[in-house]
Formats: sequence, structure tokens, C-alpha cells
Amino acid sequence: MRAPFASLSPITRRRLRGFRQHRRAWWSLWVFAFLFVISLGAELVANDRPLLVNYQGQWYFPVVADYPDTQFGGFLPTPADYRDDFTREAIEADGWMLWAPIAFSYDTLDMALTHPAPSPPDATHWLGTDDQGRDVLARVIYGFRLSVVFALILTAGSLVLGVVAGGVQGYFGGRVDLIGQRFTEIWSGLPVLFLLIILASLVEPNLWWLLGIMLLFSWLGLVDIVRAEFLRARNLEYVRAAKAMGLPSRLIMWRHVLPNAMVATLTFVPFLFTGAITTLTALDFLGFGLPPGSPSLGELVAQGKNNLQAPWLGITAFVTLATMLSLLVFIGEGVRDAFDPRHVQHPEPSDRATPTTGSSAHDH
Repeated sequence: MRAPFASLSPITRRRLRGFRQHRRAWWSLWVFAFLFVISLGAELVANDRPLLVNYQGQWYFPVVADYPDTQFGGFLPTPADYRDDFTREAIEADGWMLWAPIAFSYDTLDMALTHPAPSPPDATHWLGTDDQGRDVLARVIYGFRLSVVFALILTAGSLVLGVVAGGVQGYFGGRVDLIGQRFTEIWSGLPVLFLLIILASLVEPNLWWLLGIMLLFSWLGLVDIVRAEFLRARNLEYVRAAKAMGLPSRLIMWRHVLPNAMVATLTFVPFLFTGAITTLTALDFLGFGLPPGSPSLGELVAQGKNNLQAPWLGITAFVTLATMLSLLVFIGEGVRDAFDPRHVQHPEPSDRATPTTGSSAHDH
């Protein structure tokens, strides 16, 4: 039977084996992937609409489509409110509804609270509600997805800009490197958090504006790493041979230098990812992040600070962020060790050399 990843190069298999042998990083990756997959289907886990409705023998899917109230015996052509007693009783009298495990979305206001908001955890709201009567667990699930997707996009954009800027400086050197270094030194010396606050306050905040503003500064951490790798690789013999053969510089950089430079760069990516989540949380906490009402973990931290009489808000925010960032840091450590050639790795049984001669077990 063919071994997994048999088609990969030996060095890639060695790195994958090294990551798997880092047990903490390996299990952290699985736990984080499991949580992220759940958050990707947040609408199926936490929603104030039924997932499925059977009414008078007809099938309806409110989670993906809007249906007028008149469809279920109402009088108005407005979208049906499935939490309304009249609509719910009309459907249940001649059908049934299948709800998500959490019958609230991130922006659902529960008007039937038995305690003043923020209400403590109970059988209806497993982690309680915030000071506006919104379900905390639903906001955590949606906020986790938003934070991870935001960090993924920002990290990808930072990776492209950082690799391009550092690669051009390192490969060409000379005046290009000198000018690029002076620019990055000045740009990285700016007070990033204050500039983010100023720029975010000049425009109406939204996800894409915030991504663009943060992308102005997040790529700086990669430039020095990529530049050093390109400076080292440009004088190697295979690069000189490629130049002598007349290969264009862009192809040399892409085919020969970049793969080696990405080894050191990829070890930095998980920590850049963690920093993106932390910065977004800090901006939301200060009120300069996502628009009001967005499922933001930073806004949940602010709610915990403003409602000390409701400790479940602060505890939930702390546990969520601590778990997310710890898992990412553990994954980053595993990636770093896997790419480190000095890290000792134990070979897999299939990789060990089998003796060609020797006695059998019966001879001993």
C-alpha cells in the first residue's frame, strides 16, 4: 500500500513528519480546525430562523430564503418572524420546524428575558446575554469566524507585499536596497496603533476599510526576513548560472530564489496571523474597529469591562481569546520546529532502512 504523501519530496515529508511529531502543535491544529469548521457553518449552529419548515405538506428553508408572513397564515407581506407566537403556533398547528441548536443569531434581541440584561447563563442562553439582550455564545461563534477570516485575508495580503518588497530589495541590492531600507525604517517607525485609530476615525468603519488600513503596516515584519534570504541566495552558484544563461530576473526570483526564501518566511506566518487577530480585537475594544453591532470579540471584551456585575462576559471573552491565541502560537511553534533543520526528528518506521542480511527470530 502506498504511504501517505509518498509523492512529496523527501524534505517536504521530513517537515510534515517533524510537525506531526510536535504533539502539542499537531493536536492544536486539529482543535483549531474543528472550531473553525464549526464557525464556518455558524448559520447552521446559531440562527433565529428555523433550518427547515414543513407546513401544509410543503417544505421551506428559511435559513437560506425569505418567505412572507402570508405564506404561513399571516396578513402582511413582510418577512415572516418565526419567533412570533402567532407565526409559530400557525406553523406548529399544521406542520413543524427544525431549529438550530442555538435559536439566536449574533444580532438577535431576546425580548423574553426573565432577568434584566445582561442576564446570567441559563438553559436558553448557555453563556448568558450581553447588555443588549443578545446571546453571548452566538456572538462568540460568529465573532470567531469573523476574526479568523479577517486574519487569513490580512496575512495573505501581508505575505504578498512583504515577499515582493523584501525580494526586490534583496535580489537587486545596491541603490534599490538602500532606498527600500530607508523607506521601511521610516514607515516602521510610525506609531501604528495611533495611525490606525486616526485613519479608522476618518472613514465609516467596515471590514474592507479596516483590512486596507491594517495592510499598510502589517507587511513590514516580513521584509527583513525575505530580504536577508534573497541577499544570501543571489550569490549562490545556481543563481549565477541562471543569470549566465540569460534567464530573466523575474523568473530567477520566482523559480530559484523564492522557494528557499519561503522556508524562513513561512515560520513567521502563524505569528503574523496571531498579531492580526490581536490588533483587530484591540481596535474593536477601543471602538475604532468593525461597525457597531458586528460580532466582534473586542466588543465582547469591552462589554466585560463595562459590566463588571456580569462576570460571565469577561470570562467568556478571556477564555475565547486565550484559547484561540494559544492554539495559534502552538501551531506556529510546530511550524518553526518543522522547518528548522537543527531540530531532531525521529524517522517513521517506513523511512528506516531495512537490513538486507541478518538472522530470523528463530535463530535467537
